Amino acid sequence: MVRAGLTGQRLVALFLLGMVALNGPVLLLADQDQWVLGFPVLYVYLFGVWALLVGLMAWVCERRR
Repeated sequence: MVRAGLTGQRLVALFLLGMVALNGPVLLLADQDQWVLGFPVLYVYLFGVWALLVGLMAWVCERRR
């Protein structure tokens, strides 16, 4: 029971982190006229944050004590 509560709290924290990272004003910081490896900075930022959040959620859900 304690494990489920702790996992839920961590997932809520990741959700809030994702909301902040994908919020409009933060996205405007990445909306530049520059390219990284042939891709616009905004696309790299969006997919990077998305992949990081998915990886962190998988790590939190599969983590063993």
